[in-house]
Amino acid sequence: MPFIHEDFLLGNKFARRLYHRFAEAEPIFDYHCHIPPKDIAENRQFKNLFEIWLEGDHYKWRAMRSNGVAEKFVTGDASPEQKFNAWAATVPHTLRNPLYHWTHLELKRYFGITDLLSPKTAAKVWKRANARLATPALTTQGILKKMKVKVVCTTDDPVDDLGWHKLFAAQGHSTKMLPAFRPDKALTVNQPDGFNKWVEQLAAAANVDISGFSAFISALDKRHEFFHEQNCRLSDHGLNHCYADFCDEKTAAAVFEKARKGRQVTPLEHSQFASFMIVFFGHLDAKRGWTKQLHLGALRNNNTRLLTQLGPDTGFDSIGDFPQAVTLAAYLNKLDSENQLPKTIIYNLNPADNYVFATMIGNFQDGTIPGKIQYGSGWWFLDQKEGMEWQINALSNLGLLSRFIGMITDSRSFMSYPRHEYFRRTLCNLIGRDVAKGLLPDDEGLLGPMIKNICYANAKNYMAFPGVDEAGPRKTV
Repeated sequence: MPFIHEDFLLGNKFARRLYHRFAEAEPIFDYHCHIPPKDIAENRQFKNLFEIWLEGDHYKWRAMRSNGVAEKFVTGDASPEQKFNAWAATVPHTLRNPLYHWTHLELKRYFGITDLLSPKTAAKVWKRANARLATPALTTQGILKKMKVKVVCTTDDPVDDLGWHKLFAAQGHSTKMLPAFRPDKALTVNQPDGFNKWVEQLAAAANVDISGFSAFISALDKRHEFFHEQNCRLSDHGLNHCYADFCDEKTAAAVFEKARKGRQVTPLEHSQFASFMIVFFGHLDAKRGWTKQLHLGALRNNNTRLLTQLGPDTGFDSIGDFPQAVTLAAYLNKLDSENQLPKTIIYNLNPADNYVFATMIGNFQDGTIPGKIQYGSGWWFLDQKEGMEWQINALSNLGLLSRFIGMITDSRSFMSYPRHEYFRRTLCNLIGRDVAKGLLPDDEGLLGPMIKNICYANAKNYMAFPGVDEAGPRKTV
């Protein structure tokens, strides 16, 4: 039997029935990822397995460095095939790392390859995969169709003109590519050089003379409206933790002016400014009926030597141990008390805070829609089997798993769509195990719809994006 077989990760008959009857055929609603919209709009054809698999994947880069691979063969000037061979030599050392599962699941789903990747099989895999990549089925648009991706939401700066989204929409596709508004740079008054360069970009994008703070927030509102006109209904913030040193507009304006003059702000001033801004962004999301995402807890760019050499997002981030509960509660409470709390998804990166996040969402459910405040899926370092089980268990114990909006890709790689399958198999195995133990009834009429909804329909109904089909394709049960 090949390693990746039809019952992979499904430990008993109940799990297998749930997966094959209710999860396997569901389409994908990928409401958060980092894949480049340019690649989708231009229907990029990857030249080789390196380009699609290793070009920007810092998960693999970290493993290769841990295996003693020189940077030349990771992000350096080695040839694509040399870099692939370095990865193939690393894979046998990734046993019990999720990369071992993902690698072989991706080889199977994209290329029909069942060989275990190693130096012995590398040449064969390289040749066979490259031949398949030359076909229309594995262009970027071919992949979205093959993997039944109904919606893909990219991550976009407010200054982006969204030209690639417009181009793709004009082409007419069954997949919807929609932007997500990510205004993290608007908070960076503590880095005045970079902040001021970005403010000038914002001024140009909004066609506004940003001579003061009121013009600054007006320009952001204008860009938010522009994104809305392009069918964006989703924002996102990547923060260490929420900010809760709330201040009035006069105080925020003084910090803004200080940064605009190139002066260094104090930590308190930065926190006050950032607190004002995330409340302002909450108001914008509420005004236009958007969903807000808060990705909390990453400790980024820890290796300054390699950050200087290679730049950000190259594999030198980790889980942070920031206090989360007090400031997250204060932020959500402030918006709620002003009747300005939008639908919100909170993602946790530190497993020590799983129960904090799972209980926090219950504080701000208001009965307007099911699961208005969501505890987001395991992400980044927690999007592996154990991390997903932790998240599912915390949500199950303290909230309503049946209202969960499911998995995201959260990836820069077009090879990552099998992560949705990985999640679905993990979910069905967890529920199937409970059935086997007598903790849940063996009732497909009860469990099956819950599984289907978590895989697709809950996210579709929760987001309510314009132009998305009322229902995706379904497998007859």
